[in-house]
Amino acid sequence: MPSGRTHDRITLWGLPWIVALAYLLTRQGELTLIVAGGYLFSALMFGPDLDIYSVQYKRWGILRWIWLPYQRFLSHRSGFSHGLIIGTALRVIYLSVCILLIAIPAVAIAQLIGGFNWNWQHFARQAIQIIAQGYQKEAIALAIGLELGAMSHSVGDWLGSTYKKWRKQRLRPSSQRKKSSKK
Repeated sequence: MPSGRTHDRITLWGLPWIVALAYLLTRQGELTLIVAGGYLFSALMFGPDLDIYSVQYKRWGILRWIWLPYQRFLSHRSGFSHGLIIGTALRVIYLSVCILLIAIPAVAIAQLIGGFNWNWQHFARQAIQIIAQGYQKEAIALAIGLELGAMSHSVGDWLGSTYKKWRKQRLRPSSQRKKSSKK
């Protein structure tokens, strides 16, 4: 399994390829920027290693406490943390729930102090309507960027583990390799 520095290098070496591919497919600078931003955020701060005390976890600074329940309920490298699509989707849902759990009391306190009206149902309906009407491409671009960032991490882990197994097998004496291949 690669170190955090190695994962960062993979991310930075992959960025030009992600940008080039996104621009070739969309021919739009804004969508390319959204894909690249999602990729960088996912690979550097929002990736699969939030399930352990990792570089990604530490980068959240004083907000890293929100990932403690996530770490407690998921085992490292499980399909729910490192799995393609499901890992990213679970982190997006988890972070959204955390934001809501913080935002609801914050808005309630602000309503009491400021005396303004706020209707959560109206806000949610309006937000969904805005996304559905005009920001579908942007939402898809962000989802793709987030998934590509997580995939760069998971593929790096997979390649690192495969290489270590191959190297370990190559270093064993040939008599032991023959025995294990007959099993």
